[in-house]
Amino acid sequence: MSLENAIAKPISSGFDRKQLVRRKRMDAVFARTGFLVTLAVLSVLLALIGQLAAEGVGRLSWQFLTSYPSRFAAQAGILSAWIGTILVMLLTALVAVPVGLGAAVYLEEYAPKNRLTTLIDINIANLAGVPSIVYGLMALALFVYEFRLGQSFLTAGLTLALLVLPMVIIAAREAIRAVPPQIREAAYALGATKWQTVQHHVLPCSMGGIMTGLILALSRAVGETAPLITVGALSFIAFLPHPPWQDEPPYVSFQWMFDPFTVMPIQMFNWVSRPQEDFHVNAAAAGLVLLVMTLAMNALAIAVRAHFRKRIRW
Repeated sequence: MSLENAIAKPISSGFDRKQLVRRKRMDAVFARTGFLVTLAVLSVLLALIGQLAAEGVGRLSWQFLTSYPSRFAAQAGILSAWIGTILVMLLTALVAVPVGLGAAVYLEEYAPKNRLTTLIDINIANLAGVPSIVYGLMALALFVYEFRLGQSFLTAGLTLALLVLPMVIIAAREAIRAVPPQIREAAYALGATKWQTVQHHVLPCSMGGIMTGLILALSRAVGETAPLITVGALSFIAFLPHPPWQDEPPYVSFQWMFDPFTVMPIQMFNWVSRPQEDFHVNAAAAGLVLLVMTLAMNALAIAVRAHFRKRIRW
């Protein structure tokens, strides 16, 4: 018997046309089901955004964006809230990104595979699912009472950084793990050190996945309310924090990091809890602004991710 006949015989004898048709039918059903589920989710999302826009778009104005909160709904604005959101997210990113990325690089590229690293992996995965209020209680005891940082921007940024840190580490590790090992081997063959390989090859190749994880992590942080209320976020602030610069050397001031703060979700919660309908309209308008801020932040991260992906050609 020839080699071709020996190969063709079991294939032809084991060929089941009915089974093939059944599998194709199941694939088609799964594809249609996935499409319907996606369509339903998008429909709900568009309905919620449409309702939010219908209620709040008429309230949007330059006066609304540049005014402080007020007990009169027509005069109330979100100036201190959206500036506070930007500053808190800036501190969150400055802490969570380098720490999370450094931990991911060490655990994936340098740490030995033993029981200790396995225990660390399990704890990181568990921390990603801990309710946000637990982080708020921990931050209240650690940052407010123990370190005496007060109810400040720094406390808020550190709290949210701890909240999203497990997500950043997990996403960065998955992105680093997805880099083909041939890239590392080629770098080692040319005489590159471990750090040179990570710096010039592994990180650039994995930056797309890392940025995706950062998008998800910061998108979660920007809408968190419970941990910020726990550490002392104020719902009514009629002033801005100190400017980050000064007229005298060293011309940089960090006093704003210790000022009281509020953020957009806290301001929205304050307005929604009031019985007057005009404040509910203000909350809807603030929700639109928060949505735009989140989309802008995500668009920036997506642009950075696309930039890195264009530079990489496997």
